[in-house]
Amino acid sequence: MDEPEEPAHSPHVNRNIIVGIVTLLALLAVYFGGRALRNPAAGPPPSVEQAKPQEQPAAAQPPAPGVEATRSAAPPAGGPSPSGSRRRKAPAPEPPVAQPAEPTTGTLHIDSDVPGAFVFLDRQFVGKAPVTAEAVTPGTHQLNVSAEGYEGYSQKLEVAPGPADVMVRFKEVRLHETVAVVHKHRFGSCEGKLIATTQGIRYETTHEEDQFQVPFSNLEVFEVTYLDKNLKIKVRGGRTYNFTDKNPNADALFVFHRNVEKARARIAKGEGK
Repeated sequence: MDEPEEPAHSPHVNRNIIVGIVTLLALLAVYFGGRALRNPAAGPPPSVEQAKPQEQPAAAQPPAPGVEATRSAAPPAGGPSPSGSRRRKAPAPEPPVAQPAEPTTGTLHIDSDVPGAFVFLDRQFVGKAPVTAEAVTPGTHQLNVSAEGYEGYSQKLEVAPGPADVMVRFKEVRLHETVAVVHKHRFGSCEGKLIATTQGIRYETTHEEDQFQVPFSNLEVFEVTYLDKNLKIKVRGGRTYNFTDKNPNADALFVFHRNVEKARARIAKGEGK
């Protein structure tokens, strides 16, 4: 009986084909490897970075108008600034403000509550109030002012350098009179002084029992006897006082009495209120 035939594609045939292919590949590898050893100058294939072309620097752009001067004026990096080579000048100091000279004479602005009053300074007519007396030397000066219908005004002024205001009030009643006197008692006497103001008369002495102060409205008697050198004061409902001038004459008593009577008359008319 005959044996069966092997199929056309047996495992042995496939194995032989594979072995042949592997052998061929090995021979090719040996061939090309030996060829590379024989030509070392060829070198390895170029890398990707070496093959990339180098970038060219950008062409310089022309500066815009006005930029070139700015760049040339700027200092180089790390170098000194333009002002480093020379120091900036300090600003010049301002000139001192001239101070006005101190006045050496006085200037009197003289006014009066009666317009048009006549003003005299050291017996020299200055003008009608209000008026200004200029270049008055410092020191003591005599001021006299007169107005129609009023008693004359007299005052000593102490003038200092610079301006000063002087106000003369005719309508105001002024009174401040003082006289040194001796009060005659029935037995003996005491010394003191009489003082008169617009509020009245007072007597100041070390003898407290003789002191008094009386308003003009309570004066029952106020009279002077020049020949006797006596000033008599009687308080309404009170005592009577007889005063003599401490000095040998009665002039001071007379002046005191006259000035008090003038003030009393003006106050009685309602002036000075």
